[in-house]
Amino acid sequence: MSKSADLYYAVEPWRVVENGFDPAYALTGESVFSLANEHMGVRGYFEEGAAAPSLLGSYFGGVYEFEGEDAPGGYRGVVKKTHYMVCAADWLYARVAVDGEQLRIGESHIEGFTRVLDMRTGEMRRDFVWVTQSGKRVSVSFARLLSMVDARRACQRVSLTADRPCEAAVTLAVDAGTVHRTTNRCDWRALSVDADGTLAHVAAQTKTSGQTVRCDLAFTFPQAAEPVLAPLLAGARVRAALAPGQPFAAEKRVFAQVDAQDAPVFAGYEETLRENAAHYADFWRRSDVIIEGDDINQQGIRFCLFQLHQTYRGLSAKHNIGAKGLTGEAYNGHAFWDTETYCLPYYLLTAPETAKNLLLFRHRTLAQAKRRAAQLDCAGACYPIATLNGEEACTLWQHASLQMQPSTAVAYGIWHYVRQTGDTAFERGPGLEMLIEICRYLATRGDWDAQGTGYGYYGVMGPDEFHLMVNNNYYTNRMGQKTLQYTLRVLEAAARAGTDTGVSEAERAAWRAMAEQMKLPQRPDGVFEQHEGYFSLPHIDVNKIPREQFPLYAHWSYDRIYRTDMIKQPDVLMAMFLYPGDYTKEEMAANYAYYEPRCIHESSLSPSVHSILASALGLRREAQDFFGFATRMDLDNYNRNSGEGLHLTSIAAAWVTIAFGFAGLRTDGELPSLAPVLPEGWKRYSLSLTLSGSAVRVTVDEKGAEVVRECGAPVALMLNGERVVV
Repeated sequence: MSKSADLYYAVEPWRVVENGFDPAYALTGESVFSLANEHMGVRGYFEEGAAAPSLLGSYFGGVYEFEGEDAPGGYRGVVKKTHYMVCAADWLYARVAVDGEQLRIGESHIEGFTRVLDMRTGEMRRDFVWVTQSGKRVSVSFARLLSMVDARRACQRVSLTADRPCEAAVTLAVDAGTVHRTTNRCDWRALSVDADGTLAHVAAQTKTSGQTVRCDLAFTFPQAAEPVLAPLLAGARVRAALAPGQPFAAEKRVFAQVDAQDAPVFAGYEETLRENAAHYADFWRRSDVIIEGDDINQQGIRFCLFQLHQTYRGLSAKHNIGAKGLTGEAYNGHAFWDTETYCLPYYLLTAPETAKNLLLFRHRTLAQAKRRAAQLDCAGACYPIATLNGEEACTLWQHASLQMQPSTAVAYGIWHYVRQTGDTAFERGPGLEMLIEICRYLATRGDWDAQGTGYGYYGVMGPDEFHLMVNNNYYTNRMGQKTLQYTLRVLEAAARAGTDTGVSEAERAAWRAMAEQMKLPQRPDGVFEQHEGYFSLPHIDVNKIPREQFPLYAHWSYDRIYRTDMIKQPDVLMAMFLYPGDYTKEEMAANYAYYEPRCIHESSLSPSVHSILASALGLRREAQDFFGFATRMDLDNYNRNSGEGLHLTSIAAAWVTIAFGFAGLRTDGELPSLAPVLPEGWKRYSLSLTLSGSAVRVTVDEKGAEVVRECGAPVALMLNGERVVV
């Protein structure tokens, strides 16, 4: 693999630390030091402004704007009107001046710069010494928090200490005049703006989607402040004489609402810090993954868990998990099929009710999926490849019209959820409603071959995404087959219970025939062909591509990417990851040996699947290498694009790598099973799992594996091939 790590941040078990500011890492740092609480999120941008690369990003979950028009004309089924997560009010806005000189990182003379993210409290803090043009040394500290107790609350603190007398001016405000980088425009119009020196607020509405965000502020200054007002900005400014060695401290308390209904409730910085410390203490007690003997990956996996918990914890079934979470504008804030295949397993095996909310989002948007299927001349429901509100938002027809994996991923998510929770009420209610419509889409999107003996899907794009308009992609056909088979079983159970599902016997018979005769070509050596004609494609040695050419989308012409057997991410191997019990070890070994050397890992989702399969095949070194790639994808900027935002679904996949890889977890058998291994160099590791409604902690060391039930009823499982009851 020609990709490599940038080891820029200090390695600590509970913190991410940046010592010294390097503009080359400015955007990456903004992503890495992002904070969120599901309701809102902010990148780690410098609130005082900077003369360095920056993406000022402040976002609210579910707040979006429209782009384009659903005008007549053009090709049927091609999306012309999209939507995107909008850059919202900058409630961190701060301006600092000393003796009339404005503080700007990258322009001002700075010494001793440190930036610290504490994963035990959710606090992000910066400290440095500002040497003014007159030679005065001013110690500066900025700190911020987003409340994990009341997601509408946040806090900011600014402190200054000078070595000589000087005059300081500090402005704290909220600015709704932010510019969305991708569209290069402000998407807000003011509804009300007010300030009186102690309180301030801005209420603004998106110009086309009509969503409202109101930010209320309360200030604490050491002396009286004057109000600051502009068309989309409200705040307060204080002017103070700084005596040598005497600290100046200002605090901003924030209460931010979408479609505001409640009176603001403020909490101070210290109170919020205590609340967050208690919240995270409980979270880490339940969810921590402990690695002894590998400090780099210990920090990496905790960073993944921290960012995942910040981004989504099931506060509302109205939202999904964007591929970049609330950390950047890349992918426009959209959720993809990664949710059900990579994120859902983490929540399902740690917080099942949260997992259910992810599926309820899909049920809530079933009507939109049915409209999308109709646009593609199909029956049933076609779930979008990219969305915030349930509508297809991807304007690239080759993705939006050719990729079927979002729909089959929803079906997989339902199957996986019910299998782990036993929630048959959901399965026969919202679950079955979705499954039926997905199968109707599958039945009308596919077709029989010319001989009428094989069923498959033509003109598709599989997970690989480096090959389009292919016929009978293995993953697409296999997942279609599994979805049809599962739905038929649920329908049979519903019929035995006397439930009228509205599916005729003729329709069931047609689905049964499609599943039984699905085209899944396989060579004598056990290798499945990724799609018709794949074995004949020109070969390229992916290891000879220079690292400077990544990401490929930014350095290669679009059509060049599609001309060889290079694949973006696992395709055949992805099916084996989702349904491992359906394949022999020999089949896994043959397909891994064939496809892994052809994979460029241009998707952040790729390393985890390869690590898991490598673990199952006993390829310990490969498994560990891919695991490090997964856990430190963003910390070490492997793909050279972390500055666009964190890879949230890959972050979830890093946890999946430990659970399904090193711990050998399998959830597709009669009982959950574990076959743990201890990676080379590790002394010990442990993680918590929720199995059959009970919490267990799995600990693995050189002596073997120990499974302890922490709460709930006794749990039956397979441990290294033997049935045990914990």
